[in-house]
Amino acid sequence: MAIAVTADIIGSRQLDDRVEAQWQFDAAIARADDDLPLATQRLRPTVGDEQQAVYPTLDAALASLLLIRLALPDGVEFRFGVGIGDVERIPSAASPDGIPEGPGWWAARSAIEHVQTMQRRAAPEARSWIVAHESAGDQGMQVRWANAYLLARDELIGAMSARIRRLTYGRCLARTQRELAASEGITQSAVSQALTSAGSAAIVEGFRLLDVDVSRGSA
Repeated sequence: MAIAVTADIIGSRQLDDRVEAQWQFDAAIARADDDLPLATQRLRPTVGDEQQAVYPTLDAALASLLLIRLALPDGVEFRFGVGIGDVERIPSAASPDGIPEGPGWWAARSAIEHVQTMQRRAAPEARSWIVAHESAGDQGMQVRWANAYLLARDELIGAMSARIRRLTYGRCLARTQRELAASEGITQSAVSQALTSAGSAAIVEGFRLLDVDVSRGSA
């Protein structure tokens, strides 16, 4: 069983500079993956405004997607559909890597569509959702809990400035407030106040509860 992730660029047709935006997406993905390499297949473009990744566990996917979102600058965003289910690649002469296929991808697409619906209605700040394909077995309780966590996480991040996201990213990777203050050119007290007022501690503690080994990265 794998975790398939489909990411759509939000408002891709309204971006002032699509080429520059793609560079920013690529840079954020590379930074998160270098700092904490968790993906079986790193998030990468497929066609149009869509990207796909594969992770070995749900915890790994949720940790990596959090770092990617925190690493993105203002003005460029993904919505993420997370699918639990088998994934495979169908051989094709037209595609050296094969064609992604399987119930994990179908579930990820369903999750993306659900995020879009939530953004239009009850949860405008929603950016991620999880769907387990029926072939994945009884995942219902785990998925419900994880989706509740994602809704709260997305709401907090949606209200953050780019600086607060950078600081939160650093704290997730166990960087000290002193180190973060030096990198931002501000005081340690300012870092502490900014993180507290934005609710970053909840994001960081939630990240630490995920079953991932932060020490394996370059951070």
